[in-house]
Parts: sequence; C-alpha cells; structure tokens
Amino acid sequence: MRIAALTAISGMSDIRLGKKLYSPTSFCDSSAMNTSSSARWWALLILCAGTLMIVLDTTIVNVALPSIRTSLGFSPSALAWVVNAYVLTFGGFLLLGGRLGDLYGHRRLFLIGLTVFTLSSLACGFAWSQGMLIAARALQGIGGAIVSAVSLSLMMNLFTEPEERAKAMGYFGFVAAGGGSVGVLLGGILTGTFNWHWIFLVNLPIGILVFLFSLRLLPKAHVRPEAVRLDVAGALLVTASLMLAVYAIVNGNEAGWTSVATLGLLALAVVLLVVFLIVESRVKDPLIPLHLFKLHNLAVANVLGVLWAAAMFASFFLSALYLQSVLGYTPLQVGLAFLPGNIIMAIFSFKLSAYLVNRFGIKRPLVIGLALACLALLLFARAPVDGHFLLDVLPGMLLIGIGGGIAFNPMLLAAMQDASEEESGVASGIVNTSFMMGGALGLAVLASLAAYRTASLLASGSTQINALASGYHWAFLAGALCAGAAALGALLLRTK
Repeated sequence: MRIAALTAISGMSDIRLGKKLYSPTSFCDSSAMNTSSSARWWALLILCAGTLMIVLDTTIVNVALPSIRTSLGFSPSALAWVVNAYVLTFGGFLLLGGRLGDLYGHRRLFLIGLTVFTLSSLACGFAWSQGMLIAARALQGIGGAIVSAVSLSLMMNLFTEPEERAKAMGYFGFVAAGGGSVGVLLGGILTGTFNWHWIFLVNLPIGILVFLFSLRLLPKAHVRPEAVRLDVAGALLVTASLMLAVYAIVNGNEAGWTSVATLGLLALAVVLLVVFLIVESRVKDPLIPLHLFKLHNLAVANVLGVLWAAAMFASFFLSALYLQSVLGYTPLQVGLAFLPGNIIMAIFSFKLSAYLVNRFGIKRPLVIGLALACLALLLFARAPVDGHFLLDVLPGMLLIGIGGGIAFNPMLLAAMQDASEEESGVASGIVNTSFMMGGALGLAVLASLAAYRTASLLASGSTQINALASGYHWAFLAGALCAGAAALGALLLRTK
C-alpha cells in the first residue's frame, strides 16, 4: 500500500485539461526534460513493476498462510508474524527511506531498496525454518519501505507535462490501489498451482529485470541540498516510535488491546514521538520539516489515507477469509474471485481516472470513489453463509474495483500538491506511513472485532460457520464506516 509525489501538481491554480487541473511549471528536472517520450514510458513501466512487487507482498501471503503453517509447523500465534514482520519494518522505515532519497538521490535509494527486497524474497522462498522466514520477511519490509518512499517521486520527475502526468498517475495509481487485490489473486494461483515458496521466488526474475532496466532508464541527476545532514537522532526516534506502534497494533489481538503490554508499548511510542517532535523543532536540518503538517491538503489527505487503507486492507483480507472459511473456496478459486474487480480497477485507473480528475477536479472523483467503496463493504456485510458468487460476492468486488480505480489517483494528487521539490521524498514518506499505519491498524482492529464476535456467538451455542460469517459481517460494517468517513472527510480538501 504506497506513495510519493510532488509539486508539479502543486501550483495547481485552476487548470484543467481543458481547464487542466495541473500546473506544468513546477517540479521540473533536467534529466526528465532530456528524456525521450518513449523512454519515459518505459521507465514508468519499470517503476510500476518495482512498486507492484512491493504492494503485492502486503496481501499475497494471506492466501498461502495455511500452506506455510503446515509446511514449517507454525503455531496460530506465530503464523501471524509472517505478515506482521513485514508490516512492522515497512511502517518503521518509510520516513527514513523518503529522507534518504531526498539527500542521496531517489534513483540510488530505489536501486538499494530493490536489491534488499529481491534478495530477501529469495531468502523467503528458500526458508527452511520459522525464524529464517520471519527474519527474511522483516528485511523485505525494509527494502519495500525504501522503494515505496522514492518511487513516485521518480515518476513525477519523469513526467512534467500535465496530460502525460495525469495519464502516468493513472497507471501508477492502479498499481498502488489494485496491487493488494492482485496479490490475493496471484497468491491463490501460485499456491494452488505450485506451492507457497513461489509467492516469494516469483520476485527474483522480476527484481533482476527491474534493476537492470532501472540502470538504463531512470534519471541519474540529483542535486543534494547544500550543507544538509541526515538528522540521525530524529531518524532513530521516529523509526523506533513507528516500529513500537506497529508492533503494539499487530500484536494487539494476541496480547489483548487493554493489556499492560499493548498499552505500555503504545504509550512508549507516543513518548518517543513527542521527543521526536521536540528534536525536529530544534535541529537545523530536521528529518521531517514540521511546517509540512501545516499544509492543509497534505494533513487532510493523510487522515483520509489512514481511513481508506484501513477499509481496503481489511476488505482484501476479510473477503478472502469469507470465501475460504465460509463458502469453502480453494486458494485458486479465491484468487480467481478477485479477478473481475482487478480488471474493473485496471480499466478505471488506466482509462477513466485521469479523465475524471481533469474533467471534474480532485475532490468530486475522490468522494464518489470512496462512497462506492463504502457501498461495496456494506454489501459484503450482509453476505450469507450460503452465499452465491454472482449475487453475494461479484457486486462487492466490482464496486471495490470501481471505487479504488476512481479514488486512488486523486487521493495521491491531493496529498502531494502542496509539497515542494526538495521535500517531496519526506512528504511521500509521511503519506506512505499514513497508508501503512492505517492498513496495519485497520486490519488488526477489524480482525479483532471479527474474532470477538465469532467467539461470543460460539460461546452462546452458535454453529462455527454462522459465528464466522457474523464476525466477518461486523468487520465489514466497521470497514464501511471507515470508507464512509473518508468520503465525508474528502469534502474538507481545499481543491476542486
């Protein structure tokens, strides 16, 4: 789930493609200006491929978890760390990755992050023990955080013309928004056709090809801000704070949300965050310039990102569980069930999202897209235990595809339109962190809500399948509330 972005969209006076909603004057990069049109689109393809690998890993594992548990002998509580280890390091290193990109070059950091991610994927694929798999997943999270924090900044450097940028954002937005559901599809196909090792090994040839083409196609130019140093104290504090917060969130189900361990870790994370803010207000070259939080659209879009990610991540995870645990689908059938929504999301992202933004502005498509996602989750919240694909699954999948395809592009534009060129990397890190924290929090809370409801019904004598279905209903309803709140919050944006 992931992002980055920039000022060429800032300066957005009132422009449209026809009254274009973008300004061509800001965020120009000499290397981008000298890159041929065809080379820029090939470079975009490479960036999208690299980003897709990262996004896939947030959900591709979900379908394979039962197979991984059987193969390596995980207990139910330990199995969760196959997912949590990735989320923990990903959420913790996003801001640091974005700042390093600003200081040392987005291309260089993209290649470093891609290398770490690809090699750790190889280690995951050949993992022979629980500890090895969890450690490799943690390294994947670090590499993924670095790639995600700089990839969209690279894309925005390549495309400075309004119409080209709108189209490029449509492609990139589809990868970021649709990668999660594609991950469920691909996870089901690879696990059902081969075995769970291939959900990781498939990254190796892709990572190698992306690396080689990146050397040739991505712009090398980078002007480091003069006399700017890395804020080491700030980097350590915010990384520690985020990792503690994510750990407390993802471990909340097991330890208990009101336990001393969970509340203590969250309190410590808050204390470290306060200390971080104090440090940032006093150092000469802060990791996060605090004035960024005064940018209205960036602040609003970050809140929307938390709510949107909570709804979307939970919807992918919960719908896969509903299909497997309630309707009895195989991993391959689960993957194929997501295919129609993926196709719809591709159509809307590639063909219609940019047109809608240029025709109607940012706010209206964003509100409509989030509202459709809310409606999709409400439909899943009433899916019965004897549900049929055409009546009870497909409508929600299609609405998720339409809503995601419409909403993600304008949400990125809204978040980044006020950020300056020099601070694009750290601003993208903030947005990415909001998405990842929102996804982790939403998944943990909604899964906990589903488990609580299921346990309560089982204790009262309900059947297993009815209890599971009702638990998922509660969680889907909570996700719909998150998406609905995001749709209303989008009305607060100060943009058309």
